[in-house]
Amino acid sequence: MRVRAALLALAALLLVAGCSSGSPDGNFTFGGTGGGTTVTYDPPESRGVLPAVSGDSLLEPGRVLSTDAYRGQVVVLNVWGSWCGPCRAEADALDQVASASAPRGVQFLGIDVRDQRDAAADFVRDRGVVYPSVFDPPGRSLLVLRGYPRNAVPSTIVLDRSHRVAAVFLTAVLASDLQPVVDRLAAEPAPAS
Repeated sequence: MRVRAALLALAALLLVAGCSSGSPDGNFTFGGTGGGTTVTYDPPESRGVLPAVSGDSLLEPGRVLSTDAYRGQVVVLNVWGSWCGPCRAEADALDQVASASAPRGVQFLGIDVRDQRDAAADFVRDRGVVYPSVFDPPGRSLLVLRGYPRNAVPSTIVLDRSHRVAAVFLTAVLASDLQPVVDRLAAEPAPAS
């Protein structure tokens, strides 16, 4: 009976560890969505830290943009391309959430992949996108997302104030899906300095 109880406890522990976004070093490792398109990581202790995502600014070549510049803020990373129909469809929703959430310490950062700079810049200007984007045609900035499907475009990764991955959307997002996640994270306490 004790052996059976111990085995059940071990199995439960392994199941919880398998669902965690953290790895032994505390960094984020993507473990899939379990067949869905969205995964959230709760409680906060189960979240893995995402090392800095950085790259060349789309609209200001030579300027480096980095999530490190947004310490203590919730960060929403959106992987997109001007060639991507669903990216066009979600652009207004992302802008809506970005504008509504900025006063509460939420920063959006786009990551433009598999694109031409002129086409991507036109996309941003034509749609009046309110947040900056990294220009990263080969997707190198996404290498810090261990196990993440870099070909999932569009996709959105939401980081809490400690830059731990709190949610992943492997699909175009609606404002009604993203806003509650951002609101919940913006209400969490800021990390201790």
